[in-house]
Amino acid sequence: MERGKIVAIAEGLAAVIVWGASFIATKIALRDVSPITVVWTRFAIGTLVLVVFAAARRERVRISPRDLAACALLGLQGITFHQWLQSTALVTSSAATSGWIVASTPVFIAVLGWLVIGERLSAAQAAGIGLAAAGVLLVVTRGDVTQLMHGRFGAPGDILIVLSAPNWAIFSVLSRGMLRRHSAALLVLLVTVAGWLGSSVLLAAGPGLGELTRITAHGWVAIVFLGVLCSGAAYIFWFDALKALSASRAGAFLYLEPIVAQLVAAAVLGEAIHAVTVTGGIVVLAGVWLVNREGPAAPPTPAEA
Repeated sequence: MERGKIVAIAEGLAAVIVWGASFIATKIALRDVSPITVVWTRFAIGTLVLVVFAAARRERVRISPRDLAACALLGLQGITFHQWLQSTALVTSSAATSGWIVASTPVFIAVLGWLVIGERLSAAQAAGIGLAAAGVLLVVTRGDVTQLMHGRFGAPGDILIVLSAPNWAIFSVLSRGMLRRHSAALLVLLVTVAGWLGSSVLLAAGPGLGELTRITAHGWVAIVFLGVLCSGAAYIFWFDALKALSASRAGAFLYLEPIVAQLVAAAVLGEAIHAVTVTGGIVVLAGVWLVNREGPAAPPTPAEA
């Protein structure tokens, strides 16, 4: 195997491992401060990492006012709102459960493609959508689907995590047009900056910078991990991998993300590994595989916490 491909595989795996651990790092940071403070701080750090990366690679910022406005809206939706949604969810939802639910995002992308732009769904893909939905229900109810009949739907945060999956799917679909016109690295930088600015408004209207004084040493380790690796380096690794590998091969790495989340959550947070949750997660991944098996080879988009 060529050295370049070996490096690309290593970068892809590193990115997925980091994103899998992001749910756990977020839970640790939330012990100290509110969700919006976690979001603002991690993306302040992530923005600096991406700016340094863009400067080192001499990325040219040539973008029309219309596309710049589109990046701003994508940042508000995909960073400000999405990360607030997931961080708030993780106050009550377990890291492992969140990882398995977020893994269903490609299914929502396929459904949106069918509903919005008329992409065809085969019988196998339709079956995959149903399978993934069943898996999500198994995960959030821990096998007791009768909870739904009584108006219960797992932990309060589980509902927000389920909502975050279609939200990220919408973000991914809307980003496709921009990716055809601009480099992925530039798009990630602009969207991240816009999202961080949006979170700055929410922080100022909410707890303010004063909460930063409450962050403990463990909290700072978690936030620096989220900022430098999850919001910065992992995206650089991921897009480097996409340049050297096919979309299908790179996409296969994403199946490892919820597994990493489950294992790290058990090791670091002491979260129990429930057989029914793992079974539901496997059902989700099987559904995602059926949906992607016959789908177009578009660059897969990660959905880290």
